[in-house]
Amino acid sequence: ATCGVSIVLQEQSPDIQAGVDHAYEERMGDASDEDLDTQGAGDQGMMFGFACTESDDLMPMPIWLAHRLAQRLSEVRKAGVVPYLRPDGKVQVTIGYDGHRPVSLETIVISTQHQPNVDIDTLLRPDLVQHVIDPLIPSDIDAEDVRVLVNPTGVFEIGGPRADTGLTGRKIIIDTYGGMARHGGGAFSGKDPSKVDRSGAYACRHIAKNVVAAGLADRFEVQVAYAIGVATPVSISIDAFGTERADPARIRAAIDEVFDLRPAAIIRDLDLKRPIYQATSSYGHFGRSEKSFAWERTDKADDLRRLAT
Repeated sequence: ATCGVSIVLQEQSPDIQAGVDHAYEERMGDASDEDLDTQGAGDQGMMFGFACTESDDLMPMPIWLAHRLAQRLSEVRKAGVVPYLRPDGKVQVTIGYDGHRPVSLETIVISTQHQPNVDIDTLLRPDLVQHVIDPLIPSDIDAEDVRVLVNPTGVFEIGGPRADTGLTGRKIIIDTYGGMARHGGGAFSGKDPSKVDRSGAYACRHIAKNVVAAGLADRFEVQVAYAIGVATPVSISIDAFGTERADPARIRAAIDEVFDLRPAAIIRDLDLKRPIYQATSSYGHFGRSEKSFAWERTDKADDLRRLAT
């Protein structure tokens, strides 16, 4: 064994649970007849959702390509195409832009664990270029001068928790938009959907993706903020970065009409009480084609287009 694993579970504070199970609106007598007003947000904080037209999945190109490369790296290892690879690894991609349009592939960094006695320059790097990188370079991106860095520190034989421990809540930027959009600071992993750090961010992505899919903007960000124990968000704001094709006030009104950002409504609409979260632990939470990722559906695009135009 290369690491020890301790599992320590305890009940959530009853003070917190009281606010989740019986929202502020219910306790103040302001709740509607709907059960959706009875579940409060599991924490305070702000969450963001983002979408853009840089890729078919409406994700920023750098993080989209980095995740695809990471998936491919795992696939060629498991299939035995590059048999000397080992599980640990990560990818970083740098893209050159003309305004908001990705035009050139500048740098790819792949750090991957491997068996002993593997030469980086004569074996590992050529294999990764052939089997991982070349099949995935987008045809509309100039990659003629791309710089490929493979294991820049040299040998990478020891990996996993034995080599580097200390993660807390996973890396929130690689889990989302790769720094192209803002982040409220709350991690996703380890949290059930009553925690709006997770469910609120998923809902915001769902909104942003549908706005862009509807052709209402080329880039779109949604921000929502919650108070702990309160069902209704304390703030919702949007930004199309000047790319909107409809009046922002009409887009906002359409969002209010189509989407319900109360925690219980998010959980209901995205069906978040399913055992779907293991798949989110690698390759990002957004820009995925799996049917279980309900927040990636563009099922509300027609409604938004009809209401906003």
